[in-house]
Amino acid sequence: MRFLSDTSSDGVREQLFALDDIPGVLWTPEGDTAAPLPLVLLGHGGGRHKKAPEILTLARRLVTECGFAAVSVDVPAHGDRPKAEEYDRIATENQARVEAGEEPAPLIAGFQALVARQTVPEWRAVLDAVRRLHRVGTGPVGYWGVSLGCGLGVPFVAAEPRVRAAVLGLGGASASAEAAARITVPVEFLVQWDDERVPRDQSLALFDALASPEKSLHANPGRHGEIPPTELDSTLRFFRRHLGPGWR
Repeated sequence: MRFLSDTSSDGVREQLFALDDIPGVLWTPEGDTAAPLPLVLLGHGGGRHKKAPEILTLARRLVTECGFAAVSVDVPAHGDRPKAEEYDRIATENQARVEAGEEPAPLIAGFQALVARQTVPEWRAVLDAVRRLHRVGTGPVGYWGVSLGCGLGVPFVAAEPRVRAAVLGLGGASASAEAAARITVPVEFLVQWDDERVPRDQSLALFDALASPEKSLHANPGRHGEIPPTELDSTLRFFRRHLGPGWR
């Protein structure tokens, strides 16, 4: 892991880094930290990046209000990563198929399953590297991701035993149901009732497929990108409960 910058503001230390060819950012409390810290990996949405406004807001609140560390990395062909010819080709083909009348949900699900085969081992390597840092340590791990972050996050959480709790949503069961059946950690799952990208029945089917004994469904009116701000408060409460004091 190679650090590229190190800045602090309003109680949050932000470090840009590169792990091999994976660009990322780590947020931790400013000054001395009582490591090990709980760590939340944040998965950004499609067309977004590691410092998208919703990622940055959540990361800073996890640090300042919970005392946690947070990390996010650009997924392939996003942010500071180079374009991927194969992914661009598939995206172009999928767009043409949607314009010709095909349902977008299965196409999106298939594309996310393809990208997940690359991102799951990358994210596991990021956890390895970040948890070796003295200021973070080997505390409990959480995951947050909606939309693309859900499509990639479900197989990641299913494969990664260090994750103790996850917030997922805006995703469907087309490509994720099998992986969801292997998830047993507590999950908070977000659904936008009028989602134009993910059919409601697919979202509910993915929630149903989760094998977690403790899971809650948060359904709100609105379209795909219209998650209400109150869900951010709920996310913080969820991670405090499952990763906060007493985790040892």
